[in-house]
Amino acid sequence: MKKIFLTIVAAATLLTSCKKEEPKKEVETNQEFEKLLVDYNEGKLKLNPLNATFAGDNRFNDQFPNFLSDEYALESKDFFTNYKAKLEGFSDDQLTESQQMSKAVLAWDCDMALAQGSFKNDQLLPINQMWTVNLTMGQLASGSSAQPFNTVKDYENWFSRLDKFNTWLQSAKSRMEQGIKEGYVLPKSLINKVIPQFQGLAETPLKEHLFYSPINNFPADFSDEDKKALEKQYSNILEEKLIPSFKALHEFLSSDYLNAGLEVSGIDAVPQGKEYYQHSIKNYTTTNMTADEIHELGLKEVARILSEMEKVKQQVGFEGDLKSFFDFVRNNKELMPYTEPQQIIDNFNAIHEKMKPQLEKLFGNKPKTPFIVKQTEKFREASASAEYNPGSLDGTRPGVFYTPIPDATKYNVFSDEALFLHEAIPGHHYQISLTQENKDLPGFRKTLWYSAYGEGWALYTENLGKELGLYTDPYQYFGMLGMEMHRAIRLVVDTGMHAKGWSREKAIQYSLDNEAESEASIISEIERYMANPGQALSYKIGQLKIRELRKKAKDALGDKFDIREFHNQVLETGCIPLALLENKIDKWIASLK
Repeated sequence: MKKIFLTIVAAATLLTSCKKEEPKKEVETNQEFEKLLVDYNEGKLKLNPLNATFAGDNRFNDQFPNFLSDEYALESKDFFTNYKAKLEGFSDDQLTESQQMSKAVLAWDCDMALAQGSFKNDQLLPINQMWTVNLTMGQLASGSSAQPFNTVKDYENWFSRLDKFNTWLQSAKSRMEQGIKEGYVLPKSLINKVIPQFQGLAETPLKEHLFYSPINNFPADFSDEDKKALEKQYSNILEEKLIPSFKALHEFLSSDYLNAGLEVSGIDAVPQGKEYYQHSIKNYTTTNMTADEIHELGLKEVARILSEMEKVKQQVGFEGDLKSFFDFVRNNKELMPYTEPQQIIDNFNAIHEKMKPQLEKLFGNKPKTPFIVKQTEKFREASASAEYNPGSLDGTRPGVFYTPIPDATKYNVFSDEALFLHEAIPGHHYQISLTQENKDLPGFRKTLWYSAYGEGWALYTENLGKELGLYTDPYQYFGMLGMEMHRAIRLVVDTGMHAKGWSREKAIQYSLDNEAESEASIISEIERYMANPGQALSYKIGQLKIRELRKKAKDALGDKFDIREFHNQVLETGCIPLALLENKIDKWIASLK
């Protein structure tokens, strides 16, 4: 089909080449379409006001819809169905090139939301150990995240949000009871990770409670009268509502839910599990790849990276096989030099300073939004991975690179350079901040997240280390290979567990055999993939596509290829599905020939 299409295009070009080409008519910005984009963004923020808070939009800080209710599901379905229909009223020839991209992205966004809503998973599996709103609310309650606690009104907004969150907690228990009846239950190993989280929320004394943090950290300018009134109101909310709900969930999770927990690891064990997994693959990779195709790709990537690791093993003079070298690296005390969490944070800041002078060689634009490194909060640290939380849209709240440090003396530094590139600069912090600061993008695209693009970009940047003056230490280069291997392994074990009947234990062993991460870290990662099927596939799929596009552009443009402009072309659109990114790069290449 492709050859036929190209032949037709070539013939058409020959037939018209003798004619004088008329200049392409410039299309003016379609204001009606612009209004649709504004309305869509506003509607999405109202549907999920937590996203508004994290974006720095404080208009909905008192809101928390019951995401688990049938009413919310219907409201969401109506919203996305309505906007999908509205898009049909605009043809591409009525829109600028930028608006055409927004139309395609909005259509994809609606399609994925409607497909997600057609499954029961979000309602009947509302809690896991990694990514659920109870953990998000814990972050907000800590006072160090996006929820502001600067005025009395801020506290009142938070109290109102907590009251609605309590309704969600009660609904979560009801939905999980329904899930037991219908066959939607978490694997036992994941339930055992959630139980301690709720135990802490249920049993911690009031004034030491995570959710009490805003009272322990009143702004200095609050009057004693305001402090006393707010403390009384907040104590009542916690003691009479939230803590009883936490206790009820802890008791339920520890008994009925644990007893019903699945012995298997894959999502294919729940009703419509196979269909849900294929949807998740499409949602997270933005491709139509199948589980089998991704599994085979993963096996090939694992083999390729193993051969590169072998070269590093030989370079450092290690005698023994690669598996023994993995054990050596993961247990090498010389790679665990720290005793305090702050030393680890200081090391990340030193990595930043080391590569700063080289950034201009690869990037023409840099974000204005500030950036900091922080230790992951204790209440979620045991099950957390390193992560990046974006700054506010206006740049007043910095982006945060969170790193879990349960025990600084056991923290291995061998992958820290690659980790900083991925989570911070020029990975997530660069990509997300530049998107948020881009005045040419409509509001809804500034906060969109497509994992294949976002995580693919971050993984791609790990390979820029040598160009940025890093990876001079062979162990740090091995760390980069290790992180790439980690993402290649994900292609194998995620599809293995969710589509090929692999057990949790088989996935853990496969990882131990092919990478140098600690066993504790690998177990946490495998259970993460169990909790969120398909998400882990996005990194490698996106990275490989961006690499492919860089090679395509370099081969086509030769001396005209500018790496800074290539990176700008990738970053200036914000998060988009990979097919749209490829189309954009193809147009850029054609414009320079």
